[in-house]
Amino acid sequence: MEMIQTALPYVQIVLAVLLVATVLLQQRGSSIGGAFGGDNFSATFHKRRGGELFLFRAAIVLATLFVGSALLNILI
Repeated sequence: MEMIQTALPYVQIVLAVLLVATVLLQQRGSSIGGAFGGDNFSATFHKRRGGELFLFRAAIVLATLFVGSALLNILI
């Protein structure tokens, strides 16, 4: 139990850095016109493929692991 308490902050730092990196590496799906209320039909019919799909799924997994480690830190 004490080993988990010692290692958990380092695990959270690594997960946080990886999560930030995966979010920042993802391409933005909408153009600047969509941000100001303009029609942006290209974002509606966009399907993730290849590397973009991998980054999307990696971000979900890393976010889940980060939340789990944060909850574990609270419970310990």
